[in-house]
Amino acid sequence: MVDKRKFKDTEVSLLGLGTMRLPTKTPLKREANPMINYQKAQALVDLAYENGVNYFDTAYMYHLGKSEKFIGTALSKYPRESYFLADKLPIWMCPKKADMEKIFQKQLERTGHSYFDFYLLHSLNKDNFEKCEKFGAYDFLLKKRELGQIKNIGFSFHGTVDDLKNIVSAHKWDFAQIQMNYLDWKNQDAKTQYEILTDAGIPVIVMEPVRGGKLANLSSDIEDMFKAAKPDNSIASWAISFVASHSNVLTILSGMNTVEQLNDNLNTLTAFKPFDDKDYRICENAAAMINKSEVIPCTGCDYCADCPQGVKISSIFSAFNNIKTGNLTKEQGIKLYNKIDIRADACVACGKCAGHCPQSIKIPELMKDTIPNYFK
Repeated sequence: MVDKRKFKDTEVSLLGLGTMRLPTKTPLKREANPMINYQKAQALVDLAYENGVNYFDTAYMYHLGKSEKFIGTALSKYPRESYFLADKLPIWMCPKKADMEKIFQKQLERTGHSYFDFYLLHSLNKDNFEKCEKFGAYDFLLKKRELGQIKNIGFSFHGTVDDLKNIVSAHKWDFAQIQMNYLDWKNQDAKTQYEILTDAGIPVIVMEPVRGGKLANLSSDIEDMFKAAKPDNSIASWAISFVASHSNVLTILSGMNTVEQLNDNLNTLTAFKPFDDKDYRICENAAAMINKSEVIPCTGCDYCADCPQGVKISSIFSAFNNIKTGNLTKEQGIKLYNKIDIRADACVACGKCAGHCPQSIKIPELMKDTIPNYFK
């Protein structure tokens, strides 16, 4: 059974199942694909549950709103007290204060649940948190907790260190969720974020431990370095182990969409042995080598998928990155790019995508110059 870590008067599995990247019926259409393959996705939930995973995470926009309904249905076969369900309030989708209530009630309806064990203010940065404060979002969640509709209040974070300090000091939080992996330990200052939360006594839930799968598919020289150190370990297990080696991490959310990925993570986090100094140094070296490859730091989260022109942003970046990391030849990458139905030339630089990108990628600029020139 997968390891668990103590949280208040209970225990949470060290591995959590994220539902942003569930198996789909049309796998080639990546952008926020709502077409969940219920049979394959249910099999993942069942396998996870049978192996002790008890934390399941969803959000209002995952799979264009279909994720919440799926996970609620998938978990309904199990005793309600035997698992934790997490959901999130997307404040940027609330033009009016009253919209918070509308979204919350919709989430209860979609999941078919009467309460959420963990509930987050979603994707907080300076602007989103200011809007939360303006609308009284934290007090809104306190009232939901008083009604028994929320058990624990937290937030997910995509901002600066100063933003995080402000958010942490503003209210009493039960937990927080950050993007943390050995690449972003320095690139996005996850180290400082983790330390701020740890010093504040706030348990950390980790998202993007494998950077949207990027840290499972690396260049051959990096993979060779990992294999030389631990021949029997998968490449992805290094990323998962890096995160799990930090004691204030409560659970690690992995967007697993195959049985193989789930089994690999279960193996890594069952009777887990934390990293030693040598392991950390290898991950640090790998991060330095990745940074030299000039990849676009896209995780495939598809928060940009509501492009007014329908540009398939994450698929375009995936083709680019697969060439840069050596997974595809330039010729193969161009063929893949040309199969994408709405490419970079359709971008009108409206900037909507960049405003939603958790990685702060300058998407319109890349679509204007870098991408068209690269795929000529």
